[in-house]
Amino acid sequence: MPDRFDLPRGASASLIVVAMSGGVDSSVVAMLAARSGARVVGVTMQLYDHGEAVKKSGACCAGQDIYDAKTVCDRLGIPHYVLDYESRFRDSVIAEFADAYAAGQTPIPCSSCNQGVKFTDLIAFARELGADCLATGHYVRRVRRDGRVELWKGRDPARDQSYFLYGTTPEQLEFVRFPLGDLPKAEVRALAAEAGLIVADKPDSQDICFVPDGDYASLVKRLRPETAAPGDIVHLDGRKLGRHGGVIHFTIGQRRGLEIGGQPEPLYVVRLDAARRRVIVGPRSALAVGAATIANLNWLGEGQTRVEAKVRSLARPVPATVTCSPAEAGAQLCFHTPEYGVAPGQSAVFYDGDRVLGGGTIVATEAAELADVAAA
Repeated sequence: MPDRFDLPRGASASLIVVAMSGGVDSSVVAMLAARSGARVVGVTMQLYDHGEAVKKSGACCAGQDIYDAKTVCDRLGIPHYVLDYESRFRDSVIAEFADAYAAGQTPIPCSSCNQGVKFTDLIAFARELGADCLATGHYVRRVRRDGRVELWKGRDPARDQSYFLYGTTPEQLEFVRFPLGDLPKAEVRALAAEAGLIVADKPDSQDICFVPDGDYASLVKRLRPETAAPGDIVHLDGRKLGRHGGVIHFTIGQRRGLEIGGQPEPLYVVRLDAARRRVIVGPRSALAVGAATIANLNWLGEGQTRVEAKVRSLARPVPATVTCSPAEAGAQLCFHTPEYGVAPGQSAVFYDGDRVLGGGTIVATEAAELADVAAA
């Protein structure tokens, strides 16, 4: 069996803490850890009131998931703990998500959760237990090279989760393990079936865990009622084209749902002015972005400036130049060709091939030059 845990003092003397969501991926990690010969503890975080989520299959961290994680641990003969982080999760991840949407941004809560509750708090708990590492079911690779540990994309492009883990610090990378990074999903399910785990055929989670029905607008309206206030839909040239029922219903690049028919060309949401409750629309060319300002930078590289940048989880990385300001935890990102669908609140992640160089949060964008848009 390949060494998937890189234990510094040998398996028999080591303790592995496994972060268990109740899904097939983390369950297989627990199984691999148990087979390594190390002592293993499974830990599941209860992050929110799962009364609604339990009604839907495929919702992460729900009550059924806690039961499944415990059942897997019982089968493997390892202890299982449930940690109640509901208030911490609500006050950080959920509140930040609602605030960002209320400000007209497009937040990525999975990245915030990984940087905060899941890694920071879980690592602290694992260290309290005296663990040698924390293992998770994420599809990324931890590569030790030239005396340092690097974060790389998962080998299976269809499962790669590096976009959501750019915030992992060098110190955290020394402690965290990703045993599934080299495996395709089909092999992970086959391992679960071979081990007789009840989650072998369990569906993957699809939605943001605390929005199990996918209705982000209803959640944000409940937490931030002001986002439901109506306002104007305004063209870039200043013309008022219609009314809307709250900026929460719109994101940058959106075309459907504007209800402003009869225009000579298709119009898209190009900017959200939450303070004035205005949705600004324009032609597709107005979505072209030439540069972006990055905040909350986590840099894992050396002095690289030419990178491939990814600004949406399903987008392809595109050539760009990044100028970092480590003292200010920020950066300026310049795309080599205009990029579309770039919005404040999104994550920008930088790559050198498969290696993750770092990333941060987009806080502002600059329109591409008209000549560059025409050339593209």
